[in-house]
Amino acid sequence: MASTIESLLEAISDTEDPIEELQCLKTALSSIPASSLGNIVSGRRFEPIFSLLYSDEREQVELCVEILQHILMACSPLQVAQDYRVELQAGLKHPDSNVKILALTQVGRMADNPDATVEILNSRNVMGSVIHSIEEENMTVAKQAIQALSRLSRSPTCLEKLFRGELLTVLKNVMTVSDIVRYRVYELVVDVATMGLDHLSFCQVILNDLIAELTGDDVLIRATAIEMVTILSRCGHGQKFLNEEGVIFKFSNMIKGADEDPFSYLYLPGLVKFFGNLATARSPQKVCEDYPVFLNKVFAMASDADPAMVGVALDTLGLLGSTVEGKQVLQKTGENFKSVLLRMSQLSTSGATELRVRCLEAFSQLLTLQPEQQTEDLLALTETWFCLLSKRPVDTIRDISTQPFPELHCGALRVFSAIAAQSWGQRMMVNTPGFMEFVLDRSTSRSKEAKDAKFELVGALLTSSTATDVLGSHNIIALKSYQNEGPYHVSAVAAVDMEGA
Repeated sequence: MASTIESLLEAISDTEDPIEELQCLKTALSSIPASSLGNIVSGRRFEPIFSLLYSDEREQVELCVEILQHILMACSPLQVAQDYRVELQAGLKHPDSNVKILALTQVGRMADNPDATVEILNSRNVMGSVIHSIEEENMTVAKQAIQALSRLSRSPTCLEKLFRGELLTVLKNVMTVSDIVRYRVYELVVDVATMGLDHLSFCQVILNDLIAELTGDDVLIRATAIEMVTILSRCGHGQKFLNEEGVIFKFSNMIKGADEDPFSYLYLPGLVKFFGNLATARSPQKVCEDYPVFLNKVFAMASDADPAMVGVALDTLGLLGSTVEGKQVLQKTGENFKSVLLRMSQLSTSGATELRVRCLEAFSQLLTLQPEQQTEDLLALTETWFCLLSKRPVDTIRDISTQPFPELHCGALRVFSAIAAQSWGQRMMVNTPGFMEFVLDRSTSRSKEAKDAKFELVGALLTSSTATDVLGSHNIIALKSYQNEGPYHVSAVAAVDMEGA
């Protein structure tokens, strides 16, 4: 096979129209196992393929890219860094996006090899070109550049060069190109900062720029900055940094003043998402006690006329209620949360489809209890919440599941899965006429997602320690048979020869 590759390379070098030979080379490389390809390409130079990248013939360029993907992936990252540095530099400036992506992918691979990382970081031209790739109009190229730099930044050497060395100047210059490009750089910096406290320390210069954007005059830029900061709040050291910089207090004040700002609808959802993430990452009780304006605003948004506001409120309530502590915080608000649940009940049956789906998702999170969480108080709490849905809540959710919207069907099944693991939920199910038949009827779930959701419901019932006593042995046998057959089982139907009959 090595001789075949060699002869094809020679043929490609000797022809003016190499398309056919490139096709043959691509086929030959594709047929070689990955474990053997490395030995074949090792020591060979592929200048003819690289040179053919510079052509107006699109098919030729595409074939070269596919061939080089095989070749370069068969090489070690260090070998690529040492032997193809010049080609990488040229590829990063190539007019074709696929060639740029090929080069950026190889740069990203070097993060997996310390020696290759050092090798590529010492090439200022290559690294400068990678940073400038963040400016590209093609979003895929820009994303690939961000990913490559993020992967390299796991190395302390890269952190030093990128955020304190000469490459920082290049990065800062790139940020001046446009608002869009500046936020791409922020995306990179936030991603690196979440890796650890040391990483955040290196990124602090640019993070300070991001924080300054939070109080800028452009409301849209402010909203984007809030989204970026929210990502940082998902890790402990990020929360500490934001707290020390006064960002959390500033956000609390922004929520307080939102009613006086006619443009607050642009950034208010981001602020609520921020505190929702902060509460689940830190402590729902502490966050809601320290910043009471947050939960009050969530309740107000749940009753808002704007569907966008309602949707964010529903998502946030589900996030809060996914933890035991969050459930207890919501329960302590008494009538306030009861009013919200009644509003959710109304929306789940008569709201717009998207809001109904988000209601069902929030309900499933609010009602879920793990086996070790099923204390008497918490079981009473979830049962009370479920009963607020309607006089016959099991029928209400089942009615939603029968409507011709797959997302509603799956959402309803997830609500049933949430209560299926709890004894009171099982009692309601078995006492609702026709419900167990509904669970066992495969014809009610037609899509793959629906079949998976129904199978999850069956599993939730069977894994509960109280299921046998509550449901009865005959239902348990039928559920186990369903589970053993798998989610996609189809019953065989005997064909009848009517003419012969």
